[in-house]
Amino acid sequence: MTRAAVPGLPSRYPIGELLPALYADDDLAQRFTAGLDTVLAPVLSTLDNLPAYVDPALAPADFLPWLASWVGVEADPAWPVELRRAVVAHAVELHRWRGTRRGLVERLRLCCGVHAEVRDGGGATWSAEPGAALPPPPTGELLVRVWPVRAGDGQDVVDAVDARRVLEVAAASCPAHLTCRVEVLPGPPEETGG
Repeated sequence: MTRAAVPGLPSRYPIGELLPALYADDDLAQRFTAGLDTVLAPVLSTLDNLPAYVDPALAPADFLPWLASWVGVEADPAWPVELRRAVVAHAVELHRWRGTRRGLVERLRLCCGVHAEVRDGGGATWSAEPGAALPPPPTGELLVRVWPVRAGDGQDVVDAVDARRVLEVAAASCPAHLTCRVEVLPGPPEETGG
């Protein structure tokens, strides 16, 4: 899509009407300014609608990668436009939680439409008494368990989970020192005995 020239787009501010009365009946002046109106109409239209260009919900689809670069996210061009809009709109919130379980769960919910449970091998503990047991050694693995969204969850229902896509999103958020593994469950872990 191009905004360089839009055939038939009228100017909201025709230059010919702004000329002194002396040129109002001058055919050459009116035709000349009409040509300028044709060139300037897309520019004026863009400026009049500038807030819509920076709103992810309203911006033209070809502007979404530009907006995504502003907020530091990569929205896959293969994703549907509405999903890309949602990722850009929630980017700041997702950055706030980046590197945490909550951040990964929210990113998976948004990008893949699934519920998730994240388990990592690290551990921390504290005790008010000296000599307390230490946490077990880290496993070096990030386990992401996902299951489809059901009808009563207030979201679009997901029929099947795309494990490849879930792994791509999880691996992109996984710390470098951990390996990432994805398990697809038919329902929440408490229902499936996990």
